[in-house]
Amino acid sequence: MTVRVLGFDDLDSRTAYALWRLRQQVFVVEQQSPYPDLDGRDLEPATRHVLATDGSADDQELVGCLRVLDDGTCARIGRVVVAPAARGRGLARELMDAAMAEIGGREIRLDAQTGLSDWYARYSFEVSGPEFVEDGVAHLPMRRAQAE
Repeated sequence: MTVRVLGFDDLDSRTAYALWRLRQQVFVVEQQSPYPDLDGRDLEPATRHVLATDGSADDQELVGCLRVLDDGTCARIGRVVVAPAARGRGLARELMDAAMAEIGGREIRLDAQTGLSDWYARYSFEVSGPEFVEDGVAHLPMRRAQAE
């Protein structure tokens, strides 16, 4: 498996297509949560896409991804997804490790699906507000304070 961190302009067209297809496959189809995935934030110059691919050098398959946004005073992690066939191999951990390294000591915010809040707590995220439902899925806002 290979993990890469890329800006939008560094994504070739096939990789961008695979990214959007994977997010659609999991969030919209599997989780039955229709939402406006193409929100414009993928295109922002500071956005970083953390991609996990598997396979031979000639045939890489996207098996997981997340994106890191710059929200001004903090970074925001979102769209964390692992392909169903690739789950249970620690890919989400690999993606988060790469994202955390990319962000460094900045404050980070994310909206965790409620059932995953304990998993994010392993990265020092703490619940920062009440549970809310977004696109039919319960979430908790979480925050990791800026490193001092």
